[in-house]
Amino acid sequence: MLVIPVKEGENIERALKKYKKKFERTGVMRELRSRKEFIKPSVQLRQQKIKAAYKQRLISAEI
Repeated sequence: MLVIPVKEGENIERALKKYKKKFERTGVMRELRSRKEFIKPSVQLRQQKIKAAYKQRLISAEI
């Protein structure tokens, strides 16, 4: 459970913004979406390799 300390007289919008940011950092939604459907380990590995190659091309293009 997320606990957001709210100071005396603090704006409710600010507290909501803190909550949303903290919730985003926990990665709960990302985890739920990834568990929604099963992805075979071989497919996952292929996606990681494609992503790594893309990043490598970006880095080498900068230099």
